[in-house]
Amino acid sequence: MTEEQTMTSKDTTLKTASVLAFERKLNPSDALFFSGDWHQRDEANAWVPVALREKSIRGTISNRLKAKDQDPGKLDAAIESPNLQTVDVATLPADADTLKVIFSLRVLGGTGRPSACNNANYQAKLLRTVQDYAETQGFSELARRYAYNLANGRFLWRNRIGAEEIEVRIQHLVQGRVATAWSFPSLTLSLRDFEVPDALQADLQAVADLIADGLAGTTHVLLQVTAFVRVGAGQEVYPSQELILDKGNSKKSRTLYGVKGIAGMHSQKLGNALRTIDTWHPVASELGPIAVEPYGSVTTLGKACRRPTEKCDFYNLLDGWLLKDKVPSLDDQHFVIATLIRGGVFGDAGKD
Repeated sequence: MTEEQTMTSKDTTLKTASVLAFERKLNPSDALFFSGDWHQRDEANAWVPVALREKSIRGTISNRLKAKDQDPGKLDAAIESPNLQTVDVATLPADADTLKVIFSLRVLGGTGRPSACNNANYQAKLLRTVQDYAETQGFSELARRYAYNLANGRFLWRNRIGAEEIEVRIQHLVQGRVATAWSFPSLTLSLRDFEVPDALQADLQAVADLIADGLAGTTHVLLQVTAFVRVGAGQEVYPSQELILDKGNSKKSRTLYGVKGIAGMHSQKLGNALRTIDTWHPVASELGPIAVEPYGSVTTLGKACRRPTEKCDFYNLLDGWLLKDKVPSLDDQHFVIATLIRGGVFGDAGKD
């Protein structure tokens, strides 16, 4: 082979685009919190917004002390100094026993089509690969898991813990009107797996089929999701907590998220719950489902479940699939496509 042929061969070798970005295909709105009575779930006018309010509290020293501070005299002095805090709280009124959480979810088509890509050959190969997946597997398995996480109320996060009853209602909106509606008793659906009771199979499959059609781009899908959580009159509820970057200017030790004074939950937190479908990672038997992330990040545990050294992270799987024609296992294919649905910036600009 001549030098010119060798250079031509190298030039035609497929490489990852240095600019590669995908828009997320599951777009939840922020969720808003309302309060009311469990037996008035069908009465729209019976629900009032959950307001945020401040509370000033006097805490005690409870943090782990350094060795030099464990002297009894120093400890007594520290305890005598009150730990004063101002925090945001959100509670149900004394005459309301149920939290109502409502948000909308838009499902977009065009899975696998980058919003930005500076390598035409790479984009063409990517689109062919995703198209092959869509034709052979479809989006049914991923859609079923997304639908399951709507039905089981995973998006409620801490509000789900200890609830006496939870009902999730899902409505398909067409031109602003309810075309179809489903209702699920969420506590009958586990957070550890995706097994569906026989009585709920048909309804859950109907929601999954709708989401799959939306991901495939064959229909416009807008869902309205409403959860009713019976936690008890006057009980505290848990909106999102704001991240205060400039803590030096903050007068509160905890700031909760609100929309025009109404307690709410960030769309990012809802999205994280919806994509908690990854049971294909190496430690699934121990942790159960985790959110779809390129490295399987679980921030609450400070752990990455998909390490590059084990070749099971998104980048190794995607590069093997596209650049080396090494088709991943079906489970890993689901993970790769779910990461594309998640969206993000995945270019190779920083690679030497």
